[in-house]
Amino acid sequence: MIAFLKGRFAVKTPAYVVIDVNGVGYGVQISLTTYSAIAEKETGLLHTYLHITENAQVLFGFAEEAEKEMFLQLISVSGVGAATARMMLSGMKINEIANAIVAGNVSQLSLIKGIGKKTAERIIVELKDKLQKHTTSFVHDGAATTSANTDAVDALMALGIAKNVAEQAVKKVIVSNPSLSLENIIKLALKNL
Repeated sequence: MIAFLKGRFAVKTPAYVVIDVNGVGYGVQISLTTYSAIAEKETGLLHTYLHITENAQVLFGFAEEAEKEMFLQLISVSGVGAATARMMLSGMKINEIANAIVAGNVSQLSLIKGIGKKTAERIIVELKDKLQKHTTSFVHDGAATTSANTDAVDALMALGIAKNVAEQAVKKVIVSNPSLSLENIIKLALKNL
């Protein structure tokens, strides 16, 4: 398995890159989210997933580990292929997808090309519980949460607040004030409860 590729971006388009890794060019399918992250870079690292089918072996690349995790969650759903998952990641930010799934928002998921109402419902049914357990992995613009965010949730839980309520309160604070200290995150989250 190829976990990541690090090298020079020899070819870059919004859907495809060729990464030169020590003289070997790897063709990698990417989302618009990843393209936005690497558009100005000459070199970089992409987390990868090798998708093998009867007819092809396709390498998918992701600028962030959280995007790769969301991709893997999406393709685990019956009827959602790699191309559809890439389309979803191109159409919405990771945290928006996670929030739509957890909230059961069929209409928001259905806005993505290739996702009908039935597919959106299936995604919600199959992923809602999984994503609720891992909500903090997809907080704030698709980046993984910092230890301060996780510590804030843990602190609220230690005060007797349910995990999902704590996560929602912390997420709300972080979205509006992304650079706060741990102490201030906790204080504002408590005020929002």
